[in-house]
Amino acid sequence: MPQLQHNMWVVAARSAVLSVNSGGGKWVEITTHADPLYQHLIVTAERKFWRCVESGEPPRLFCVEPPKPRIEAVRIVDMSASNSWAEFASLFRNTRQAFLDHERSKIELKALMPEDAKEAIGHGVLAKRSKSGAVTFVLLEAEASHAAVQ
Repeated sequence: MPQLQHNMWVVAARSAVLSVNSGGGKWVEITTHADPLYQHLIVTAERKFWRCVESGEPPRLFCVEPPKPRIEAVRIVDMSASNSWAEFASLFRNTRQAFLDHERSKIELKALMPEDAKEAIGHGVLAKRSKSGAVTFVLLEAEASHAAVQ
């Protein structure tokens, strides 16, 4: 978005189109309109940054702390004495199979959903297909999940 807004500002365009090849080979075209306030903030930030490049002063835009550098992970730590680690390790181990089953069920439900369906509903689950083709699932009310199997 910042690059689109900057480019629109440079050429005084009122809109721009972004062409995206998303996951699964889906093509999406996104039209966005110029936002003068956003463009002003971007250009202001760019000018402040360039002044820092020219002067050698480290940039401190909008009084925000720069991200801390990542330190290289080199140690092996024994967490056996941590009660919190024990609690969450147990939870992780106990829910692992449920997580795998959950992920598999989403794959299978997506495969069962007809390609031309925008929504599919049944047995307490609603599947919605976005314009990009992504399918999301919503659990429906408890009463709906007890519907008779046909």
